[in-house]
Amino acid sequence: MQKRVLLVEDEPSIRQSIRINLEIEELEVVETDRGDVALQYVQEQPFDLIILDIMLPEMDGYTICQSIRLEQEHVPIIFVTAKDTSADRIQGLRLGADDYLTKPFHLEELLLRVRNLLKRSRVPLDTQSSVYHFGENQINFVTYEAKGHHGNFTLTKKEVQLMKLLIDHKDRVVSRQQMLQLVWGYDVFPSTRTIDNFILALRKYFEEDPKNPKFIRSVRGVGYKFVNG
Repeated sequence: MQKRVLLVEDEPSIRQSIRINLEIEELEVVETDRGDVALQYVQEQPFDLIILDIMLPEMDGYTICQSIRLEQEHVPIIFVTAKDTSADRIQGLRLGADDYLTKPFHLEELLLRVRNLLKRSRVPLDTQSSVYHFGENQINFVTYEAKGHHGNFTLTKKEVQLMKLLIDHKDRVVSRQQMLQLVWGYDVFPSTRTIDNFILALRKYFEEDPKNPKFIRSVRGVGYKFVNG
């Protein structure tokens, strides 16, 4: 079966050059120059690999990478970007990218990296290894099944995404704005009060005393922080 690559690049000449060479490699290429459109494609279609610029209209590559990793842990992501400092590389890899290539680059090097990632594409986690435990609680990020103080239940997709975002940033504050941007995206932008209502629901699921939370803590005027241990 032909492998599918999503190419996200806002410079037309670079995008065309990469696309042509990927197609010569017999890869199916879906391309866009906009970050918000890229995220929509990822939500609607399966891809075997994503080539992602960072400086993009509407939504930057860092945000796209974070949003993808909330739902898909296994699709390989390569950043191809002019941002070339070590801090940029660390940021990209920390957010979940598998590789980072700076511009200008040799096409053959990019193609080699693409081939290598497609060969060793990460095997999806099994159900057991996708379960996160905290206190007496647990969440299965694959099945959305959870266990809390009131027994077993099933979370909604948005509830799972919010919990994963908080857990991935354990001991760090996540702002309401980040939650809206990464979980809801730019097209559907609810109020920050929506976030607060979701947090209240999650506390009822997982906190022994929701009014004095142990795990999902408020940071006044900023957002929320997940603490475990």
